[in-house]
Amino acid sequence: MRVPLSWLGEFVELPAEVTPEAVHADLVRVGFEEEDIRRFDVTGPVVVGEVLSREPEEHSNGKTVNWCQVRVAPEGQLAADGGADVRGIVCGAHNFDAGDFVVVSLPGAVLPGGFEISARKTYGHVSDGMIASARELTLGEDHDGIIVLSRLGIDAPAGADAKALLGLDQTAVEINVTPDRGYAFSIRGVAREVSHATGAAFRDPAAAVSPAPASGFPVTLDDRAPIRDRAGVTGFVARAVRGIDQSRPTPAWMVARLQLAGIRSLSLEVDISNYVMLELGQPLHAYDLAKLTGGITVRRAAPGETLVTLDGQERTLHPEDLVIADESGAIGLAGVMGGESTKADESTRDVLVEAATFDTVSVARTARRHKLSSEASKRFERGVDPLVARAAAQRMVDLLVELAGGTPDDLGAEIVAPWTPTEVRLSLARVNGLTGADYTDAEARGAIEMIGCGVTSVDASGTELLVTPPSWRSDLTRSADLIEEVARVVGYDRIPSVLPVAPPGRGLTRAQRLRRRAANVSTASGLDEVQSYPFVSQAQLDAFGAGVEPVAPVIDGVTQDVAAPGHVAPGAPVPAVKLANALDSEYSFMRRSLLPGLVTAARRNVSRGLTDLALVEFGAVFVPAADLGTAEVPPLAQKPDATTLDALYASVPAQPRRAAGLLIGEAVAKQAGEQPRVYDWADALDAARTVAEAVSAELVVTQGAHRAFHPGRTAELSIRVDDGLEPVGVAGELLPELAANSHLPGRIMAFELDLDRLIELAPQEPETHQLSTYPAATQDLTLVVDAEIAAGDVLAVVTVGAGALLEQARIVDDYRGTGIPEGQKALTFALRFRAEDRTLKAEEASEAKLAGVAAAELAFDAKLRD
Repeated sequence: MRVPLSWLGEFVELPAEVTPEAVHADLVRVGFEEEDIRRFDVTGPVVVGEVLSREPEEHSNGKTVNWCQVRVAPEGQLAADGGADVRGIVCGAHNFDAGDFVVVSLPGAVLPGGFEISARKTYGHVSDGMIASARELTLGEDHDGIIVLSRLGIDAPAGADAKALLGLDQTAVEINVTPDRGYAFSIRGVAREVSHATGAAFRDPAAAVSPAPASGFPVTLDDRAPIRDRAGVTGFVARAVRGIDQSRPTPAWMVARLQLAGIRSLSLEVDISNYVMLELGQPLHAYDLAKLTGGITVRRAAPGETLVTLDGQERTLHPEDLVIADESGAIGLAGVMGGESTKADESTRDVLVEAATFDTVSVARTARRHKLSSEASKRFERGVDPLVARAAAQRMVDLLVELAGGTPDDLGAEIVAPWTPTEVRLSLARVNGLTGADYTDAEARGAIEMIGCGVTSVDASGTELLVTPPSWRSDLTRSADLIEEVARVVGYDRIPSVLPVAPPGRGLTRAQRLRRRAANVSTASGLDEVQSYPFVSQAQLDAFGAGVEPVAPVIDGVTQDVAAPGHVAPGAPVPAVKLANALDSEYSFMRRSLLPGLVTAARRNVSRGLTDLALVEFGAVFVPAADLGTAEVPPLAQKPDATTLDALYASVPAQPRRAAGLLIGEAVAKQAGEQPRVYDWADALDAARTVAEAVSAELVVTQGAHRAFHPGRTAELSIRVDDGLEPVGVAGELLPELAANSHLPGRIMAFELDLDRLIELAPQEPETHQLSTYPAATQDLTLVVDAEIAAGDVLAVVTVGAGALLEQARIVDDYRGTGIPEGQKALTFALRFRAEDRTLKAEEASEAKLAGVAAAELAFDAKLRD
């Protein structure tokens, strides 16, 4: 909220030399966050000038300019820049004549955008200044015509300070307003808060307005329930004004205040409605009375009904949308934006002013559904004072009469629900107990009364209170809300800083500990942890799939059995959660894999010159269920019961946690005496094993296939379960076309693991082994097997067959060539044997090795190579 200080000072007493910093400090004291200080970006001499003569000159380029003599100071006196009182100025506008008073920027002035004014030669003359337009001073969009002060109702002599006359010397403070304090989206609300902070007298602008009675205009709230129970609307006030003059400009002082408040000037009627909204917090709308067909009805939209809003967009309405309608159909989205068909324009003479009160939830849903946030919806979503509508409507009528030459009419309507305040019981003994401060009972009661609450004692001691919040504080519904107000108004500085003592018996769960350990170990091993956005595009879904899901292998052009758990067909669509209200329509899906975010992060880093990357991310993915979003949403203004909440939560997608990594560039940089080494698939596999080992899980690596990974350079990562292996991830090299499409150089190595499932399957207590002090016996083993048999499968069988004496086994060679039959390969394993209680004999190690050979021979018809 931006608050011009001159405007604020009309409703609360400010010191004569008040500074925006002081006002910021006062508002911070009562719980607002300071944002910025706003000023017009106009400096230097900007004065009133009297046009003495205007001589049109046509030039060879076809343009006609005016050579003007302008008095910029009283006759015989020096001007504000120290120069002569009469200046020659070239001006391209033609909407003025001799005798008019205009705004002149003298040499030395600086206009918005850093535009410095100086004397310069142009069109054959030395132009000693510039006659300014509204756009050049950021007072409007009119760039072709300069400001003629008499048409703005400003009477000032030549040489007067134009910045002060136009309000360009004003300053505004900007504060952050929290969602529960919607009343502060108005000068009225902020002035009241400054009064709370400083004790200065507050003058309520709404109380200064005297609403006149009006009737005769038909308004219907389309519901048979009592008005207080009607969902969506609780009040509708209408006032008619006739004979307004659309040619009248908005006064400079109003334009300046609106600009400082962040709202640009559009037309006098629109500016007045915005001005009253900022002043009182009540959004308003003006209809062209001649364009209305019959009366007005406030109702829910009909299925398939459409509306062209003021921004020119045709919108298909939802049955939940609350609309303003006449006999022709919908003419506005209630509380959000008016319709094109009944808007006031240059030909409008009679207007109908609307000041209504709409339900916060209804307006919020409509605004989000149509992606149409407005100044009105921002206020209605947070709650508008239900008792200010009559004053706001009358205030706009008064300004239309004063500034637009209109005539008030008795035609109108008033349908306002009786306001019944919510009574809150408060025990003063709870105030210090909840805050830990030392507020006295008198201070607490005084603070509650200061913010406008009615207070009555319900016991003889006066410590039990019945509090009635004011109409503009709909957020005060519990005793805790009132206690917060006491702390805010009396002072947060009275609350001591005391660290709470954590209750015993609590801590991280096993899953939380292991997730943290996995992240710590990964980063300690050299990977950089990143966090990416969870939103992905359809193309990313198609490219990366669900991350850990392997693709059924294709052999000789035939897709193999895809019924096996964990396998999906190569081109199968990936089910995903699609957002109905995405921030970016291109990225409207929730991720099924962490890899798209890692690729995006890598592309961003590479574009900034960082070409060697090892990234890791730990995060959630979103898995749609069959009943996703099938729960019935409860009606507006109705609190859902436990059964409804359970159904809503059940329809939320599962969000398992994953771990993923990406490696590009050089693992070892080139340096003296050492050649560079780029990352390869083995590095991705090692990174995945690092994560698994951190949670005490052991991965089993087999040949795999995945839609995003290179055929033949993809490992399926599994973990042993009772009935075999369960896939939990994938590792290897991404497809070259993915790297090219992502504008990444070279090859991309990656892995992804289902971290939740990995932790679930990992041993509850990691296995530990006594370190043996006896020497190890090492032997090599070479087996000849069919080429299509996976080396990992052979290694697993040899390990089991060799028995307990085998401490470690690893593959060291895969040979296919001379001496090996066609269609076969020779696998060489390095074996290490050790006993815990004695030194092994060579015969014992050989016997264990041969047991492993026998197991491999039985399983794969393996032959021991000579």
